[in-house]
Amino acid sequence: MTRRAQSLQDLGDIRRALHDAAREKALREAQAREKAARDKRERELFAHTVGKVTPIRNAVRVVLDKPRPSPLPIQRERDDAAVLHEAISDEFDVESLLDTDDAMSFRRPDISPEIVRKLRRGAWSIQAQIDLHGLRRDEAREQLSAFLREAQKQGLRCVRVIHGKGNGSPGRQGVLKAKVKSWLVQKNQVLAFTQARGSDGGHGALVVLLRPT
Repeated sequence: MTRRAQSLQDLGDIRRALHDAAREKALREAQAREKAARDKRERELFAHTVGKVTPIRNAVRVVLDKPRPSPLPIQRERDDAAVLHEAISDEFDVESLLDTDDAMSFRRPDISPEIVRKLRRGAWSIQAQIDLHGLRRDEAREQLSAFLREAQKQGLRCVRVIHGKGNGSPGRQGVLKAKVKSWLVQKNQVLAFTQARGSDGGHGALVVLLRPT
């Protein structure tokens, strides 16, 4: 190829490159104009829809004092629910659940008789006690519930409940003695109980084994 022909070819390449660049530029400018026109139409459409807007000057703002909702007595509701959950009935028939031995002991179905025998022999040391002797029935029931709840909270395992022998009751039959057994059976934290040994109160007290925490 001669130098003249090569020069003409290079000139043609340059022209084509310039033409492509100009066409690309024109395309970008057309896209920009189209976008600007579209944005303008959207602005005008909003203004046409809303109408003329006049800014408010020195507007007076009124701050409303919203009434605060009354506080919910959540803790009191929880306490009431706990009391209901732990409520024990005076009408509960406990006799059918007691072992018919001299001590009229009680144990949960998953507790073996050997546990009761150990409890009777004093295998567990008595860690706390409550004396209900002489109290009215309602007072005794409430104090027993509170005592068991606190004992379990402290992680105690063996406690003594003194109910009295009932010698001063009509017919020498201890009403509180029978009620205490009924109340204990209804408490989930009580695993077993048996009559105390003579040195620990005998017929006037029960030794109670509590569920571990």
